[in-house]
Amino acid sequence: MTDQYKRKILIIGAGLAGLTTAIHLLKSGFSITLIEKSTYPQHKVCGEYISNEVMPYLDWLELDISGLNPTSINRFELTAASGETLQASLPIGGFGISRFTLDHFLFEQARQRGAELITDTVTGVDFFDDTFEVHTATSGTLTADLVIGAYGKRSAIDQKLNRSFIQKKSPWLAVKAHFQGAFDNDLVALHNFKGGYCGVSKVENDRINICYLSDYDHFKTHKNLQRFQEQVLFQNPHLKQIFEQCTPLFEQPLTISQISFEAKEPVYQHMLMVGDTAGLIHPLCGNGMAMAIHSAKICAELVLDYLKAPKASRAELEKRYTRAWTLQFKNRLRTGRLLAQIIRKEKLFKPLLSLLVKYPSALPLIIQRTHGKPF
Repeated sequence: MTDQYKRKILIIGAGLAGLTTAIHLLKSGFSITLIEKSTYPQHKVCGEYISNEVMPYLDWLELDISGLNPTSINRFELTAASGETLQASLPIGGFGISRFTLDHFLFEQARQRGAELITDTVTGVDFFDDTFEVHTATSGTLTADLVIGAYGKRSAIDQKLNRSFIQKKSPWLAVKAHFQGAFDNDLVALHNFKGGYCGVSKVENDRINICYLSDYDHFKTHKNLQRFQEQVLFQNPHLKQIFEQCTPLFEQPLTISQISFEAKEPVYQHMLMVGDTAGLIHPLCGNGMAMAIHSAKICAELVLDYLKAPKASRAELEKRYTRAWTLQFKNRLRTGRLLAQIIRKEKLFKPLLSLLVKYPSALPLIIQRTHGKPF
């Protein structure tokens, strides 16, 4: 069944990037359709720290997140697996907010501003005769002039589209849970362990978000998550203290596997990709959420230019978006991959840590390499 109504803009995925793109386009007077397979609110595997670079843009969108009670974060702590510690001030700071709260807030904002919201699973996307056909599990086939992909890190849609990164097996497993306990509100910490690293920071309601990434080769030799944490993560005394002194708030941690940090295409088969769908930065850089929001801004602005132009060219839109996305994020992603390679190899990380201890002013400069300026 094909819906005869042709939509102007359809966004696949109503997460952070998709919802922000929708709100921007709605603010400019265009109708938007969002398709999301999940219901709200929901938890997601995420570091849940956002750089303050996004604040001017959120203000422009009239999104007041202060009522969500985010924590204000301005300090960074880095530890080696053996416990050596280095601290620095974050150049522009940031805030902690859970995806459970933030995505739900943005979803309600999009709904109140007039977005068409469809809860369904996209099973495929075709493009011909300058029109998209978006196939769904229960809503039939929807047609649209423009489709924006905002469906996250990895999806069955990527397999249907035969994207190159999905063909490569990834070694990364991510685990996330919320805890109650003592942890400084203004601190985001990155604790290393053999085969991975763990981010810790406060979010709203005095909750501690703990999210770690491990390569599967180190994880698979242990019977379960609890044993893995006790035998691997606890080798870092900071992580041992945090886990032993804090109370878990989830019945079970959230886990995702096959997380790929391979290069992706910001435009694929004429779809404009935003957020993690376009490219995923290593969580150790602590900037994935800000990048998702920034990519939404870039995409929305160029789409508006395209829609308002008297003789708009789809090819030119795709070219401009690819160029803008690459200019803004390519170096950050490259730096993230390089840092991940160094941190995973103890022989490389220890000399780096010793150098940073000797020259602490270098750490904020490294942080700046993975963060942008306020936009």
